[in-house]
Amino acid sequence: MPTRKQLPNYTVPSLTPAQGAEVAGILQQRLNSLNDLALTLKHVHWNVVGPHFIAVHEMIDPQVDAVRLMVDALAERIATLGLAPRGTPGVIVAERTWDDYALGRASTIAHLGALDEVYQGVILSHRKAAADTEELDLVSNDLLIGHLHELELFHWFIRAHLESSGGDLSTAGATSEQSAADQAGKADS
Repeated sequence: MPTRKQLPNYTVPSLTPAQGAEVAGILQQRLNSLNDLALTLKHVHWNVVGPHFIAVHEMIDPQVDAVRLMVDALAERIATLGLAPRGTPGVIVAERTWDDYALGRASTIAHLGALDEVYQGVILSHRKAAADTEELDLVSNDLLIGHLHELELFHWFIRAHLESSGGDLSTAGATSEQSAADQAGKADS
């Protein structure tokens, strides 16, 4: 439960200030995650090399743009709930519960393998946030569900590059970005 200092002076009708603060806290974590995802995707866009470079390079930019729109929508919802959204790099680093993206300059398939893991983490956390807001705030819940539609679509785009004609993922069983990148690279060899 937020302290009195963290409670907004007002929030949306039908929510108490404590409920508004609780929803805003959930959304802040999603804001941190999506800000990180946008930066990670842009990093991948700049650092992919090898076969399929242009396809992956050009596939990533629309994802960056869409994630940035999600970030803006989340920040505005937090403000609507009566609290200040925090979008600085320091907040992302201080509050994140995941490691920084592990790959630098690498093959397209290695980055796609790592992004498979990244998207899995983002989507699982987004689904939990949607479930956590379902009873509290239908508007925030709807916003998160809309994001999930796009995030899962982008994840499919990534996985389509990692899937065999038999439907097997080259990253199956990976437990980290690096292991997924390694597995995808071996399958591509």
